[in-house]
Amino acid sequence: VRAFFDERPAIDILVNNAGGNRSKPLADITEDDYDAVLGLNLKAAFFVAQSAARRMVAEGVKGSLIHMSSQMGHAAGERRALYCASKWGLEGMSKAIALDLARHGVRSNTIAPTWVETDLTRPYFERPGFLDDLLTRIKLGRLGQVEDLMGAVVFLASDASALMTGTSMVIDGGWTAG
Repeated sequence: VRAFFDERPAIDILVNNAGGNRSKPLADITEDDYDAVLGLNLKAAFFVAQSAARRMVAEGVKGSLIHMSSQMGHAAGERRALYCASKWGLEGMSKAIALDLARHGVRSNTIAPTWVETDLTRPYFERPGFLDDLLTRIKLGRLGQVEDLMGAVVFLASDASALMTGTSMVIDGGWTAG
């Protein structure tokens, strides 16, 4: 990752969007599960952000680091201990990065969506009762679509959000509201 960023000029916008989950009851989680989920969702996000920020600071480039979090970085979920740990960690990481980089004009924020319908999430919705349960929790009554997040990404990448750093845009259809 460091070599990737060292080999090119500094960027001014990063969307840190890798993520995954291994949904299991607490008793069934293995060390391999832990390493896989925390490694991708938190460790990889950290080192991508760090490498991008190093170049930005070294070259005096102001910009925006946007980390894709989750509503599960603000609320807990059953069978989601690892995922929640990684997303709560990502939320805290983004806030700390915001404090470290503010003096350089580099902002750090998260976007925390609800369940978004993608090829990766679609198999979950085929489980009996799973989608119905989700839709009772998402107060607007529908799954998120990639398009639902595009405005937030554009906003955080633009000067329209020039005074935002260290915060999260929760786009969850009302899930965390209660």
